[in-house]
Amino acid sequence: PPLKLPDGARLIVWPLIAIENWDTSAPMARTVLTPPGGQAQVPDIPNWTWQEYGMRVGFWRMKAALDKHGIRATLCLNGSVIELYPRLVAAAREAGWEFQAHSYVQKPMHQVADQRDAIRRTVAALKDYTGVKPRGWIGPGLTETLETPELLVEEGIEYVGDWVLDDQPTEIKTAAGTLYSIPYSVELNDIAIMLLQHHPARELYDRAMDQFERLYAEGAESARVMAFGVHPYITGVPHRIKYFERLLDELASRPGVLFWTGDQILDWYKGEKAKAQEAAA
Repeated sequence: PPLKLPDGARLIVWPLIAIENWDTSAPMARTVLTPPGGQAQVPDIPNWTWQEYGMRVGFWRMKAALDKHGIRATLCLNGSVIELYPRLVAAAREAGWEFQAHSYVQKPMHQVADQRDAIRRTVAALKDYTGVKPRGWIGPGLTETLETPELLVEEGIEYVGDWVLDDQPTEIKTAAGTLYSIPYSVELNDIAIMLLQHHPARELYDRAMDQFERLYAEGAESARVMAFGVHPYITGVPHRIKYFERLLDELASRPGVLFWTGDQILDWYKGEKAKAQEAAA
C-alpha cells in the first residue's frame, strides 16, 4: 500500500554526517595525496591532517548550515570518536542529533577479528554517552559479511543503511529477527562524487537536486526517502561548503519536505506497516 507522511508531506530528507577515527599508526582509510614512490608511510601526515581538518574546521561549517534551518542530522560515528573528539560529539548531542553506530574503528567488517565484540563495544560507547541505545548502524564503507545482519539484530540494532536497494524502507529477514533497511545512497555521497568520480564541487548540489525532483514527484503517490552522506573533510572545506549550504536552503524552502533522522524514519515506517496490517485484517 502507498506510504503516507503526516500533513500531506511527500518526501523525507535524511542527512547523515559521517565522523570517523583514522588511526595514525596504520595506513589511512583514504588518501588525497599519493605517497612518493607509491609507498605508503606511517605516520601519513598529509593524508591524516587532510582528514583532521574536517574535525577541526569542516564539521562546524556543516553544523552551522544545518542549525540555520533547525535540522537534526544523523551523526554516523565510530564508537572511538566519542573519546577522541569530545567537543564535536558534545555539539551534536546538544543539538539533538541521532547517534548512529558506525563500528568502533574505521575498518571493513570483513577485517574485524570479532564482529560481535566490535558491535557490542560501539553500541555501549554510544549508549553510555547519550543515555540512549543506538537503533541504527552503517558499516564502514557499507561493509557486511554474511553473519553481520544476525549479529546486529542480536545486539539490539533495529535498522541499517548498508542496503542501498530502494527509495523506501524495507525489511531484511534474518535468523535472529527482522532488520529494517532505511534507504541510503552511494551516489549522493561526497566520497563517490568528489574522491572517486572527481567531479567539481557543485556536483553534490546538482545531483541531489536532480534526485530530489524525481523523488518529490513520485512522493505524491507514495512517500520516498532521500538520504545523502557527507564527510566534514570533504564537504566542509571552503571550496565546497557553499553547495552544501545552497542544497539545504533549497530543500528547506520546498513544501511537503521533512528532515528526519533514521530513528524517526523507522518509527514512521513501522507505524505505516501496522496500519496496513490492520486494514488487511
